[in-house]
Amino acid sequence: MRKLLFFMMGLFLVACSPRKSSGNRTTHNELSLLIGTYTDGDSKGIYTFRFDQETGKATPLDSVAVSNPSYLAPSADGRFVYAVSEQNDGGAALNAFAFDHATGRLTLLNRRPTCGGDPCYVATNGKEVLTANYSGGSMSVFPIEKDGSLGDIDTLFEGSVGGPDAARQATPHVHCATFSPDGGYIFATDFSADSILRFVVHPNSYTPHRSLAATPVAAATGPRHLTFSPNGRFAYLIGELSGNVTAFSYHDGVLQPIQTIAADTLRARGSADIHLSPDGRYLYVSNRLQGDGIAIFEVNPATGMLAKAGYQPTGIHPRHFNITPNGKYLLAACRDGQVVQVFRRDMDTGMLTDTHQDIRLDKPVCVQFVDQP
Repeated sequence: MRKLLFFMMGLFLVACSPRKSSGNRTTHNELSLLIGTYTDGDSKGIYTFRFDQETGKATPLDSVAVSNPSYLAPSADGRFVYAVSEQNDGGAALNAFAFDHATGRLTLLNRRPTCGGDPCYVATNGKEVLTANYSGGSMSVFPIEKDGSLGDIDTLFEGSVGGPDAARQATPHVHCATFSPDGGYIFATDFSADSILRFVVHPNSYTPHRSLAATPVAAATGPRHLTFSPNGRFAYLIGELSGNVTAFSYHDGVLQPIQTIAADTLRARGSADIHLSPDGRYLYVSNRLQGDGIAIFEVNPATGMLAKAGYQPTGIHPRHFNITPNGKYLLAACRDGQVVQVFRRDMDTGMLTDTHQDIRLDKPVCVQFVDQP
């Protein structure tokens, strides 16, 4: 009986112990890390790493040459990656890649023109891929084929003007396009009209989406990025021009504003990215041009309201950032600092600490994680 007990305890310990790396095999703590860059300098395109979300260490894997992949999005299962080529000419495109977790290798499947200049944002629901085209002032919709490649452009929606900033809002700009957490709607930020566009998602991706009434925001907001809470009850918008976060309650396609709070107190007119921690307890916003850094807010889980919690200085021009699925690290892509900074996150207070485990790249501008299958 005693031998049987020891044998069973041994099996339990083996089963519950963290898996170790062996060659290309990975532990359950390791993620694939993909970094998009601007390629008008020394960078060649997208770089892949193995990232240990327990230690914050990144190990280089591979890279692929592609022009200005300034934003990219993996599929939910991690098998495919969709990345823009942010160009303001005939080279403006969306690229579809097959992704190999073990090697970090990206293999180009195909490329489609976005029919709108400077695509700068990507989102996918597994059936379609959206791009927000900044200079084109439009949103493109592409169906996904069975092999993960892109079909021909399905729909092109255009933004408008109306904001008071004669320099920054003179022509249409769409900066973000994303699916609602309930899957029924698409929201796109109409930068120059100070509004959020709303579209109904049709089950048949080849049926054009129907445009609904836009949600207005305060004049001269310059709506940039929009994110939803993990429970789907709230949404948060960062205004690039105003430096303010607008908080909304959300239900069945309706965004109802509940609060506006400053993220950029210097009013540098360069606020950029916005994300919630995986548990929804803290909201983070990056600011550029002056006082480069990340504003931190505590979220009231019952009301969705925000309270200022702190501010973390970063490298120069933190255009994009992301938080690991376990919530332990925040990685900030600082374009002009030539670095992706790795910050440890205190999950109780929301505060950030620089680990100095920097990832050095020329003009990094997008950070995405892919869980290992």
